[in-house]
Amino acid sequence: MKNIDKHSLQNTYRLFDSGDINTIEVGTTKGLLEIHRYLFNGLYDFAGQIRELNISKGNFRFANSLYLKEILEKIETMSDSNFEDIIAKYVEMNIAHPFMEGNGRSMRIWLDMILKTRLQKVVNWQFVDKDSYLQAMERSPINDLELRVLLKESLTGDINNRELIFKGIEQSYYYEGYVVEDDGKEN
Repeated sequence: MKNIDKHSLQNTYRLFDSGDINTIEVGTTKGLLEIHRYLFNGLYDFAGQIRELNISKGNFRFANSLYLKEILEKIETMSDSNFEDIIAKYVEMNIAHPFMEGNGRSMRIWLDMILKTRLQKVVNWQFVDKDSYLQAMERSPINDLELRVLLKESLTGDINNRELIFKGIEQSYYYEGYVVEDDGKEN
């Protein structure tokens, strides 16, 4: 496990506590860029900027940077009017992986914003097992059914519960290999 990135975690809390989250465009590339900029401003020089280099994770190569802007425009036009469409859009954005770092944390907030706005639901990330989620995400470019089932089981209508939202944020850091203790100190 990595030490928690306190700066971006504090920025993430501030995004919600300040109400700035409510000014971000929902379901758009612009909105995702704004989330990323908010979370990682002062930490990465590329905060809120689309990557210009190719990246991969394990044996998976994310969208080619040469075509990334066009791919993001296409993703933005995808429907997000129902749960299945929202997850399909989320999967495509994950395949695009528009940033050099911080994609997962930014995209999970982006996903919850879409779910909250369109369906009056959010994912209770505390109930989403890390290994099951990461495996479902890895397989989602081929078939997103496993991911849809996993996330649908953890949907809640408790969309304004601050504690639930912040526990979800902490869970998001855990998925990326960071640890957050209950007292907010590094581990």
